[in-house]
Amino acid sequence: MADLVVTSRGPVRLIELNRPDQLNSMSEELHSGLASVWEEVADDPGARVVVLTGRGRAFSAGGNFDIMNRVQRDRAFRQQNVDEARRIITGMLHCPLPVIAAVNGPAVGLGCSLALLSDLVLIADDAYVADPHVQVGLVAGDGGALVLPLLVGLTRAKELLFLGDRVSAEEAVRLGIANRAVPKDKLLDEAMNLAGRLAALPAQALRETKRVVNLHLEQALATVLEPALLAERDSMRSPDHIALVEKIIASRESRRAGGEG
Repeated sequence: MADLVVTSRGPVRLIELNRPDQLNSMSEELHSGLASVWEEVADDPGARVVVLTGRGRAFSAGGNFDIMNRVQRDRAFRQQNVDEARRIITGMLHCPLPVIAAVNGPAVGLGCSLALLSDLVLIADDAYVADPHVQVGLVAGDGGALVLPLLVGLTRAKELLFLGDRVSAEEAVRLGIANRAVPKDKLLDEAMNLAGRLAALPAQALRETKRVVNLHLEQALATVLEPALLAERDSMRSPDHIALVEKIIASRESRRAGGEG
């Protein structure tokens, strides 16, 4: 598919979000692709490690406001969106291959969740992560509420989720959201080198270590995921969210009209 590109580089599968002109925000194809790709790479007998990144200057800007608008109006599409979000989260956590996120630029909303759900995170030194669900009237249900408290603690997780503030690369490393910051021009090379080191390790030992460490996340998965997703689904129809999305879309259209004038 055009919006999600998977490339084989020896034992490494490079997964690239491929909507650079839209800062790799979600399309229907990209969202559904992220829901299915984890099983596909897990079933690939030659794959040992995954590197996840975005093409262009962003890792992922997260939600697409036109899709949010459709989600508000279309009940079946809304449920499909939530079901795919569940598959993205469980797919990443249950994928036996280690997943390295190469965060090459802003990782916002679902983009932030993709980084949080990865096993190892390298972040470009000029990039940032942010989860602004609450700022657009949504519950932070598709990853942030599940993973962030385990990484940074409850108090700091609440601050980041309530306020949606940007977390710089340096701060992300300090908080434990990322493993290390890397110069942007060296990020993908660093990620592929790290992937090569992982691919050279005994496969069973590496996969089983990921599985047992992720049992900590499985406990949260069993108790947090469904309430979080259902709360986010319900918030998709909240008056606050509808009004905020309408305001953002109207502002965007006004800017476009002004540019055309």
